[in-house]
Amino acid sequence: MISDKTALIKLLKNVILFSGGVILFLLGCVVYGIILNMREKSLFEEMELKNLKELRNVHLVVYRSRNEVNLFSDTVLVKKYRAVFGRNSQPKSKVNDRATPIGEYRICRIDSNHIYHRFLKLNYPNLEDATEGLRKKIVSQKEFDRLKFDYYYGECINDTTALGGNIGIHGIGQLDYVFKNLPFVFNWTNGSIAVSNENVDEILSVIKNGTKVIIKM
Repeated sequence: MISDKTALIKLLKNVILFSGGVILFLLGCVVYGIILNMREKSLFEEMELKNLKELRNVHLVVYRSRNEVNLFSDTVLVKKYRAVFGRNSQPKSKVNDRATPIGEYRICRIDSNHIYHRFLKLNYPNLEDATEGLRKKIVSQKEFDRLKFDYYYGECINDTTALGGNIGIHGIGQLDYVFKNLPFVFNWTNGSIAVSNENVDEILSVIKNGTKVIIKM
């Protein structure tokens, strides 16, 4: 009986030590992330460094492999933003695959009151996505024709087909302080592109409906 009690106490001590180690590790990661984020310059500071008084032809180039959103003024790279993506590393091809699409899109709607702080919706699926979906028989000819019409004449694209939708650039929401300070990559979105709440606000200050967004591997 004494032996069993000693073993139980030893087990509890090990659990407490292990849990404490995990907590200290996570706190250390967050502190390190905070230090890294403190070094980040604002968009205005980056503009000053590049002698830019105003931004022209603003567009975004997203690199999934680098976990970056790059903001350009014409051909000048003004600022890089840290970003995370969908859990699936393959290019998006259908609904609920939790993958981020690859291609050229534009912002078609801006939601300034969103669960993830702000949401800059993209016109996914674009014409190339729809054509590939038709080729693979993911969508019907009728659905393709509707997607094609939306692409040329609508704003946002119908996102109720088997290709999925509701993809955009958004913030983190209530867990912003934790996730933005993680010094490692954790892809968690539904396929959208997530940046910190502060960064999506900064991006929103210089983009509009129609702004081009190119997503690359």
